[in-house]
Amino acid sequence: MAPSVAITLSPSGLDLYDLRPGAIVGGIQVGALSIQIRPKLNMRRVLFLVSYVLDRAQWQKTPFEFDEEKTLLEALVPGFAFHFWRAVNQGLLFAYRVEEQEQNTVRGRIRFEDQTRRHFGLLLPVAVRYDDFTVDNTENRLLRAAVNCLGRMPIRSANIRRKLRAIEAALNSVSLLEYSPKNLPEITYTRLNEHYRPALELAKLVLKSSSFELSHGTVRSQSFLVDMNQVFEDFVILALRDVLRLTPGEFPQNCRGHGLWLDEARTIKLEPDLSWWGGGVCRFVGDVKYKAIDVSGVHNDDIYQLLAYTIASSLPQGLLIYPASEHSGEGHSIVNIGKLMQVRTIDLDRSPESILEQIGVLAAHIAALTRQNIAA
Repeated sequence: MAPSVAITLSPSGLDLYDLRPGAIVGGIQVGALSIQIRPKLNMRRVLFLVSYVLDRAQWQKTPFEFDEEKTLLEALVPGFAFHFWRAVNQGLLFAYRVEEQEQNTVRGRIRFEDQTRRHFGLLLPVAVRYDDFTVDNTENRLLRAAVNCLGRMPIRSANIRRKLRAIEAALNSVSLLEYSPKNLPEITYTRLNEHYRPALELAKLVLKSSSFELSHGTVRSQSFLVDMNQVFEDFVILALRDVLRLTPGEFPQNCRGHGLWLDEARTIKLEPDLSWWGGGVCRFVGDVKYKAIDVSGVHNDDIYQLLAYTIASSLPQGLLIYPASEHSGEGHSIVNIGKLMQVRTIDLDRSPESILEQIGVLAAHIAALTRQNIAA
């Protein structure tokens, strides 16, 4: 349920355990035991990063601020409710859905192959296929699935539970489906459903981050967990791409769409978080790490990883990006091979506007590094 949470016996006494959640935040409920994992960041900063990743084009235009609740889940629900009611302000979204049924009347097109195979030429019932214009569509089904998922979570606030019941009542004509967190349907946004985007993206986050399991007899467990590693990486890449005005092909995440190999036989593939490509050539490479830099400096394994990227891309330097901490490294020159590993930080304890200003400074630095790499 939470593979990154390390559980060890506590040296402070018997029957006590130390839990180290890593970069996971959220909540776990096992029977009557409730565990809440709070982020080190201010909750509103966490939700700013999440909301920017989900819909960065709209976050500044939305006059809603997430609440500073006790748990991540309870902080998220008011935002979800706000975006839901904003989306359905003029009614639920209608969309066409293909239906295949057997009826006593002809509607749409007859499925002749099914009619012959199943009914051996009998006239009734008729196997038909038709387009139904309905609110029972993928968009609304995702919203209802998310609301149902939230309703099964250990939320103690009566006010938040009332918000969920109101949304569920508005969606009572929509089918309730179970979605796999790893296989959610893709939504293509058009002018007809664009106003649903913020609510849908939050719904998908809820479904991706939630799990329900039965174990040890009748004891039920459930969780809502968000990986801050992924949130921070997604935020940095998307925000930099926006400032630099680059396409996903030019500034891909995890080198998507491009090949970067460490060995000549091309068996060791590398996937740096950040890379800038032009004419099929890598011009910049970097990595994003959601971890604090301690007093001893940057983690060795991070340097080794970035070094491999610069070797594979034949670049003289690379960049590591961390959240700001008490110690911020300036960079490391690698002996014998003339590589420079630079380090930059982003202070996430500041306002959203200040965080984006730091992104702008970082983008200018990356542009300068890229020019230097091209000239080298």
